[in-house]
Formats: sequence, C-alpha cells, structure tokens
Amino acid sequence: MGKSIYFFANGRADGKADMKELLGGKGANLAEMTNLGIPVPPGFTITTEVCDQYSKNKNKFPADLSKEIDKNIARLQNVMDAELGGSDNPLLVSVRSGAASSMPGMMDTVLNLGLNPDSVEGLIKKTGNERFAWDAYRRFITMFSDVVKGIDRQLFEVEIEKQKKKAKIENDTDLSVKQLKELVDKYFDIYKKSTGKKFPTSPRKQLDEAIEAVFKSWNNPRAIKYRELYDIKGLLGTAVTVQTMVFGNMGDNSATGVCFTRNPSTGENKFYGEFLLNAQGEDVVAGIRTPDPIEDLKKVMPDAYERLIGIKDNLEKHYKDVQDMEFTIQDGKLYMLQTRNGKRTAQAAVKIAVDLEKEKLIDKKTAIQRVEPGQLDQLLHPTFDPKAKRQVIATGLPASPGAATGKVVFSAEEAEELGSKNQKVILVRVETSPEDIGGMYAAQGILTARGGMTSHAAVVARGMGKCCVAGCGSIQVNYSKKEFSVSGKVVKDGDFISLDGSTGEVMLGELATIEVKLSGDFSKLMKWADSYRRLKIRTNADTPQDAKRAREFGAEGIGLCRTEHMFFDEDRIGNVRQMILVAGDVKSLEAEIKDKNVELEKLPKDKADALKTELKKVEKKFKDCEQLYTGALKKLLPAQRSDFEKIFKEMDGLPVNIRLLDPPLHEFLPKEKELQTELAKKMKIDVEDIRKKVESLAELNPMLGHRGCRLGITYPEIYQMQAQAIMEAACNVKKKGIKVIPEIMIPLITTEEEMRVLRELVEVVAEDVIKKKGVKVDYKIGTMIETPRAALAANQVAKEAEFFSFGTNDLTQMTFGYSRDDVGSFVPEFTKRGILEKDPFEVLDQNGVGQLVKMGIKKGKLTRPTLKVGICGEHGGEPSSVKFCHDIGLDYVSCSPFRVPIARLAAALSALDQ
Repeated sequence: MGKSIYFFANGRADGKADMKELLGGKGANLAEMTNLGIPVPPGFTITTEVCDQYSKNKNKFPADLSKEIDKNIARLQNVMDAELGGSDNPLLVSVRSGAASSMPGMMDTVLNLGLNPDSVEGLIKKTGNERFAWDAYRRFITMFSDVVKGIDRQLFEVEIEKQKKKAKIENDTDLSVKQLKELVDKYFDIYKKSTGKKFPTSPRKQLDEAIEAVFKSWNNPRAIKYRELYDIKGLLGTAVTVQTMVFGNMGDNSATGVCFTRNPSTGENKFYGEFLLNAQGEDVVAGIRTPDPIEDLKKVMPDAYERLIGIKDNLEKHYKDVQDMEFTIQDGKLYMLQTRNGKRTAQAAVKIAVDLEKEKLIDKKTAIQRVEPGQLDQLLHPTFDPKAKRQVIATGLPASPGAATGKVVFSAEEAEELGSKNQKVILVRVETSPEDIGGMYAAQGILTARGGMTSHAAVVARGMGKCCVAGCGSIQVNYSKKEFSVSGKVVKDGDFISLDGSTGEVMLGELATIEVKLSGDFSKLMKWADSYRRLKIRTNADTPQDAKRAREFGAEGIGLCRTEHMFFDEDRIGNVRQMILVAGDVKSLEAEIKDKNVELEKLPKDKADALKTELKKVEKKFKDCEQLYTGALKKLLPAQRSDFEKIFKEMDGLPVNIRLLDPPLHEFLPKEKELQTELAKKMKIDVEDIRKKVESLAELNPMLGHRGCRLGITYPEIYQMQAQAIMEAACNVKKKGIKVIPEIMIPLITTEEEMRVLRELVEVVAEDVIKKKGVKVDYKIGTMIETPRAALAANQVAKEAEFFSFGTNDLTQMTFGYSRDDVGSFVPEFTKRGILEKDPFEVLDQNGVGQLVKMGIKKGKLTRPTLKVGICGEHGGEPSSVKFCHDIGLDYVSCSPFRVPIARLAAALSALDQ
C-alpha cells in the first residue's frame, strides 16, 4: 500500500480530480477545488486502500495508520492555529465518507467532532455564541451515538420534541441555551443507558471511532443494496475525509445549502437549490426542516450569493458537466464542502447533454456518452392525461418528475414485498432515510411529508427515475395506524393514490394516462447516436399499433412478429379452437382409413362387406372433421392476411420478420368448465369430448414438447395457411406501391432436416402465391435459433436457412435448464448470494448462452457467408447485452417498442467504446 493520507489546505492539495479510485469522489473533488483556489475548509483524506486493508484485517487499522493520522492532525492544527478539542481555540472536524462512485446518503458522516465539556466552553469563548456551542454539542452527541454506536436516533428525536412541546415552540432554532443544556444531559443519559459507558470526551478517541464507523458503513445493508441496484462493482471501499468544521448554525448571518448548476429535474439552465439559515447541512439533506429556494439567498446574503454564482459557473466549465454542490456560510463567509457530477432525471440528462454541446463545452460523442441507455426508459412511458378528472388532496414539492399510481404503503419493507409480487405501490414516509433505499426502488413513486427539493428522497428518486413529491406538509402520517390524513380525509394502507412529480399534486385513486411526446432534444441526441452505431435496431411487434409506435421510436424493421398473439382475438379464437380440436382427429382418422384399406386388400371379397361398411363410416367422419379443420383454416386465412397487410403498410420499406405458429396447441384451449361448455355448444359436440381433448393435449413439459416446427411438420396445413397469408398480404400491399420485405421464420429448429422440410413447404406456397398474383416479391426463409443443438449444428442448419434470429429467451431456458416461468422461486436468491451475477433472463449470460450465439454465428457464416444474424429476445433492449451483440458481430437486435431508443443509444455507445 502506498501513501495512506492526502492533505489539502489554502490553495494546495496533494490530490486531484482524477484520483477518485483512491480518494473517493468527495476527497478527489475537494482536492481539485482547493487547487482551483476555491474556498474549501482544510483537511485530509484517508484512502480507499486503507478501507480495503481495514476490511481484510478483520476490521482493524493498518499498523501505521494512527501515526499518520497524528501527523495530519498536527498539520491541520498548525494550519488552523487551533487544537482538536482544545479549551481555548478548539478545532472541530467532520468525518465523511466518499467512494469512487457517488452513493448519496448510503454511508455515514459525523459532524462537530472534538466537542467535550472543555471544548464547548472554548467554543463559547471563541465565538461569543453560547447557544450555537450547545446546539453543536447536542448535534454531535446525536450523530456520534447513531453512526458510531448504532443507538436509535429516534430516542434523541423524542427528547427534543418533548423539550419543544414543553417550551411551546415549533422549531429547533427556538430552543434556549438552558433547554439545550438540559437536552445534552438527557442525551448523555441515553448514551450511557444504551452502551453502559459514559460519552467519550477524548477527541482523539472520538476520531478513531468515527473513522472506523465510516469504514464499516461501506458494508452496511443500505450501501450494499445501493451497489446492487446500480451495479457498482470493483471498488476497494470508501475513503474518509477529515475536514475542519465550518458552521452554518451560528445565527442569521450563517447558512447551509445544496445546489445544482442546472435544474436536475428538467435540465433547464437555471441555478437550482435550497438553503437554510442558521442550520447545518444535515438539516437540508435529511429534510428535518423545509428549506428556502436558493434565489432567496440573494435577498438575505447578496455578497455570499454572488460568490456562489461565480463558483458554480467556474465549476461547471471546469468539469464540463452539471455539478451538485454543498456549501456553508459562516459569519457571511462562503465555503464549499463538496462538488460532484449531479444525479439527474432522464429528461434532464438529454437536455443537458444537448445544451452542453450547443454551448461547445462538450462534443457530440461526449454528449451521447452522458446519457445512460437505461435512463431513457423514464421518458418512454405514459404520463397522466390532462383531461382526466383529478381529485387533488394535497400539493407538495415537485421533487422528481413523472406519473405514478399505486397502493399506499408506509414501510420500505412492505414496498419491497409487494413490489416483488408485481404490485404497484406508493411509498409514503414522513421523511425517507438511506435505510429506505430498497423500498424506494420497488415503489412507483415516493411521497414525503417533510424535506425539500434536495432532500434524500428527492436526490435518490431523481437518480432512480422515480416520481417523487416531497415536503407535503399538509399530510399527517401515522405509522402505527398505517394511514395519513389531510383536510379531513384519511388514506389508509392499500388505498390507491396518484402522484404527479412535475406539479407536486397528490390525488386520490388511479388516473388515466396518455402516450408520451418526446422532445426535440431527444430526437437530436438519437440522431447523433444513430450516426455512430453499426448495429441495426428492430422491434418485436405483433400489431400495427406496436409497429407504428416502434417506428416512431426509430425501429428499422420488425425482428419478431408473433403470429399466435393474433389468434387470441375474440373473433378468431373460436376458429382456432375448432381447428385444434379436430386436427388430431383428422390425422388419426386418416391413418385409420389407410390401415383399413390395407386390411381390405387382404380380405377375400365375400368377407369384405362388413369392413367396407365400417370404412365408409370412418371416411364420413374423416370428411366431417376435415371440413371443420380446413373450414377453420379458411376463416383464419383472411384474418391473418389482413393483419400482415396492416403491419407491412406501417413498416413500408423495412424488413418484417414473421414467426410461424410456435406455442403448444393446448394454450389456445379453455381450461375452465364454463368456457368448455360454451365451446361445446358452438361446435355442437359433447362437452366431455372437449374435456378429454384438452387433457390429451396437455404435456408434462410443454416448453420442450409439441410446439414450434414440430407443429408445422405434424400439421403442415397450419404453416401453409400462414405462409399463404403472409405472401398474399405482401403481394397485395406491393401492388399499392408499398415496399415490402417479408422474412418468414420457422421456430424451434434443431436439425437441418426439420429446416429443409419446412423451408420447402413454405417455398412451394410462396411461389404459388407469387405466380397467381403476378407480383414479384423478394422474401427470405430462416429460423429462430433457440435450442443449444441448433447453435451447435448451425453450419448444417444454415444450408437451408437464409437468416438466423437467436431467440435468447428460450435459448437461455434450455441452456441453463431453468423454466422461465418458475425462476422466481430461486433465481433472486441466487443473484443475492452471488451464485448468479444477474438474472439470465434479464441480462444475457455472455459466458454460456452468449458463447452459443457466438458459435452459431461463426458456424452459420462458414456455410452461408451472407447469412443475416440478429436476436429477438428481450435481451435486445438491455444495454450490456446490446454491447455484447455489437461486439460479436450481429447485424441487428430486436426488442419491445419502448426499448428501441434504449437499444439505439446502447449500440452507439458500444461503437464509441470500440
């Protein structure tokens, strides 16, 4: 391990901005600001390497750390001309965490460290402000007890509320010196009762314990959860910054605040933030008091405000990105305590990236790289319909935009539990704390009674892209009754409410939504992205509406059109069920006729009459069943043809990949007795026959059963009907001047012979249609590679297939041997315990499934160099999976319409990374 501590003071620092891995984001940026000549309280940063050593050494400091801390304390005392915990000129410090990746509120901080009975008197002498000194002391006892010893903070909050109630005051700032002294004594009692020891008075001991607590906080549950949610890996730990305290709670000429160089919700180039007079930073971030907007600082402290404006402009230009800053004003003098790249919503990220390029602070490539593909999901979903009737019951601060509807819950644990069951919830809290991170992630939206636009709830919600209404002071939250009340109305646990994060409105019930309209900035950024990417982006669409929406989002074709979804329409499902119920009978009766004819040939004429009579009965039954079977197919043909015509029109000039029938037939049959009875009446057959047929078609493992190409081989008429519908639709729309590019995909192929048989079947139908219609349509016949064998034998399958579309959903299922319908019972635990890095149905397994895809491409192209290759599972819209697809040379990915922009941006970033 190298140097363990880096010092910064008076315009000179040992570190700099590019040392985040070692100094954490906070330490590196404090060093950078110091070197830029920005007023930063002096201090030193203990590196992340020390945290790593501490963890590896069973939570013990490295041997030489205490000496190094002593040296840097002495240096800091010399710079400040003060003594840590001294009785004449006391030096007080803060002890803060800071990892290489920003994790707001997830790890611990201790302020006002160094106070004891002697130094509190020294602070009074130094400042002449007795109230301020005792207020700082009670704050320090609370934070030290909570962070270092794990004593429930509520125990201290209860005491201060008692004191305020007794004095008939509302605000902490109105407590007198006498009342604060009484509080300190109460706090000492709580500490001793909880630990069995007196509160420590040695500043050096306080410091060691605080540093240890910050190191330990790297592995607290909320920090671990945050790293899981944001996929933060490979970091050594947290750095610890020990910094001279400056005080925003010394009276009305002091203040503290949090601000952003631009609006992190909308991206507007307008100074954004909040401050509190006579307060410490924790009051703003924790939402303990509702702060004032930053522009009001100009009225009360104009000089400090102007200096802050100058610093924010310099920092944004220096970092070339939006900055999230913390500041304190002590006796009118401004100090900067932190700067970092600001968390922002997707809407803001897009606008900021485009604006910074326009302002020539960054280039187009950098602008593209400033937006996370996953963030775009926030922009692409419906918002509340402005025409919908709103029953507004309260209005808070619009802390994070969006529209959210769900059941009210009052605990993070309940939010997580219901969220895991796909229930939509709104988390309601008095104020959120870092422990709520899991519930905030699971919720659709967050509502808090306290806190401002830069409170914990607001900052975390914006980073997550969650709708948040904060500081809604009119609601009274009662945790014990699991309800909140406002203006005489009571909203209970499980009731539905809606939040508008753009207006701050809280409404009863579920509101109707409308489709989103994207901004010009979004279109501009997407055009830039498209100019860099190689990978084509298609969509999975089964309806003209989906196709239209996907094209608006930039889709360059359809990579998967599932024909079976069309069968479930109310006016078609009856014909589909009729087709299925008699299909097996047609086959079995046909076989029976053949057998009886063979038998008849062997019998002498005088003994054949009985068999001939029986044969005629079978032939009649066969004819009746065949008529029902072909009749159903004939009725389905025009319906399918119409569907395809509409989709071809929407995708004019773009390829449309249509998968022939894939699911097992039993999925289309009714399982409920009432529906079976209804179907029997329509078909004029016995309900018992239907029940038996449903039972006979059931399979022990249908995903590996009679489905996909196996259906096409045993019931070729189904695939013939679909091929005819596709080609007739293609010819019809081409006659109208629409450019059509059909691709017919045969699912679940495992052998070359399966592909050959069905390719020939489709080809015969296609050529016959083209001949009859007198229209030349170029088409391709290919397959979906979704079994491991198909990937392994891709060189053989490619002899018959003109394209491969890797169905990564089924390929994952068959490679892992996991049923994708049942993974919820164990995969979450596997990912939590690190047995699986990610759920392989959400993120492509690059080491297993991905290698099969890679092999399939290589082997397929050895046989057919012009083979077109893509994927059509939902992995096609997951950013890391898109990058893998780019890297291995796929021609396109296909995903749901709303994920098309995500895939476009991810493909561009992949090209830029390469």
